[in-house]
Amino acid sequence: MDPRSEVLLRQADLFQGSLLLTGLPADDLLNTLPNARGWSWHAGDFAALDARFAGRTHFGTEAPGEAFDAAVLFLPKAKDLTDYLLNALASRLQGRELFLVGEKRAGIEAAARQLSPFGRARKLDSARHCQLWQVTVEEAPQPVELNSLAKHFEIEMEGGPLKVISLPGVFSHGRLDRGSALLLENLDRLPTGHLLDFGCGAGVLGAAVKRRSPDMNVTLLDVDAFATASSRLTLAANGLEGDVLTGDGIDAAPHHLDVILTNPPFHTGVHTDYAATENLLRKAREHLKKGGELRLVANSFLRYQPIIEQHLGVCAVMAEGQGFRIYRAKRA
Repeated sequence: MDPRSEVLLRQADLFQGSLLLTGLPADDLLNTLPNARGWSWHAGDFAALDARFAGRTHFGTEAPGEAFDAAVLFLPKAKDLTDYLLNALASRLQGRELFLVGEKRAGIEAAARQLSPFGRARKLDSARHCQLWQVTVEEAPQPVELNSLAKHFEIEMEGGPLKVISLPGVFSHGRLDRGSALLLENLDRLPTGHLLDFGCGAGVLGAAVKRRSPDMNVTLLDVDAFATASSRLTLAANGLEGDVLTGDGIDAAPHHLDVILTNPPFHTGVHTDYAATENLLRKAREHLKKGGELRLVANSFLRYQPIIEQHLGVCAVMAEGQGFRIYRAKRA
């Protein structure tokens, strides 16, 4: 059981009514709280929860339409995403209870101050290196439209600037990160055909390739619904077409690919997590055509090269700079 869920269950008498668990972990909490439902935007967590508790978890960037008497938000990593989610919940909870739970190292004490617009927040519990906070919503705010919170920026490219639109919670929200910038400088000699932008975030890489090579078939994949919503906005802003998929890692990707292009994540929330990238490296061969190429940018300290060579073939360092390396390997 996730430690945040354990803290909730220390106060289980508060959570017996109609409850919405927002950003909940894929653990046994729904089994313990039979009147609760979930809201998830992580495709892997949603799939695991839906397999065990069919029909009890809503997936997407918008709150479910069904009514609820109280809500718990499991603190996400990004402050701006927390603001959006708290607003979405509080707007539906006039005179009722809103709870916030999170790990101390994730900044739960500071995040609790984000409850102050809705009423006087109080700490209910502190255990398992986590805290649980509560506020009675004294005046429900007007719900904020998600797209109104998008950040816009441009990347200079041949043929004119590429417009990028990112939503709260998306990696490198509102700016181009250094790893993607290095990869954008090294897009030459990509095979033609079908390209996958794995871990697409706001869609920077996939959109840039489609702009450079309009005949390329581009698929963008991410585990996070806010990321894929951002990618759709980025493609639309530039008049580009591409398939955008929300799925749990490389297993959700098409087969017979000519290229996998990626700046893969290695964090889940505040936790270091290499699982998605290591699974990609183990299974890239299954998704690439013979002669298909993996091109990946990563922090220089991450030892991906031996894993790539073990599962795919000879791996070369194509470029490096500012603490990043681009690895290039072809399926034999």
